[in-house]
Amino acid sequence: MDIAEERVDGIQVLAPAGRLDGNSSKMLDDRLAAIPGDCKALVLDLGSLDYVSSAGLRVLLKQAKQAKASGSKLALCSLHPNVQEVFDISGFTSLFTIKADRAAALAALG
Repeated sequence: MDIAEERVDGIQVLAPAGRLDGNSSKMLDDRLAAIPGDCKALVLDLGSLDYVSSAGLRVLLKQAKQAKASGSKLALCSLHPNVQEVFDISGFTSLFTIKADRAAALAALG
């Protein structure tokens, strides 16, 4: 898994690519844990992620709980149809702010 990263107007943007599964979820979890504590907004652009397993969902849920506890904002965007289906079936759609694209996610957090 590759994870592209940038900061846009004070908002941290991470864009994992490939598969978020048991083999790669620790990589994303470690990267999320390394985000500075002063980061008050995070966008996870999932447009290049074509698969999410239950291990990947756990990492995303953990991040959502941490964001809520710290008072920071989190948005997901650009979900691939396969990933959107997993979110819909698992009920995760209601747990996250999900936007169609990165611009909409940045606007929602800005």
